[in-house]
Amino acid sequence: MQVKIDTREKFTVITPDTDVLSDNLTAELSSVIVQYLQNNPKNVVLNLKNVSTVDALAAERLVKLQQQFYESSASFVICEIQNNLEKKLEELELLDLMNITPSESEAWDIVQMEEIERELLDGDDMDFNKMDGDKD
Repeated sequence: MQVKIDTREKFTVITPDTDVLSDNLTAELSSVIVQYLQNNPKNVVLNLKNVSTVDALAAERLVKLQQQFYESSASFVICEIQNNLEKKLEELELLDLMNITPSESEAWDIVQMEEIERELLDGDDMDFNKMDGDKD
């Protein structure tokens, strides 16, 4: 599978050069993308601007890939999907499970917000239970 890879400061954009994402192609794509969990930056934006359709197994694989990234404290955002691809994901009842933005710029915003959220949640600056105890 041909893909364009563009590494930025906080994420890598991967753009498949195909109009159909089959399960086999998505398996190949997943093996490429998963490697980024070992790199810095480990956040990935998957730009699907060239993809017009996806089969059910491929779509499910993308959802699992996104979950794998979030379990590893990394962002996985899909952007620039075409209308017919969006309809297909809606039919498969997977659209709401995916982190999708209309543009690459908005995907960048999501990655930044999730980075801040992870920093705040990982910080031990406040002990909320202790604060609640002080009120009594």
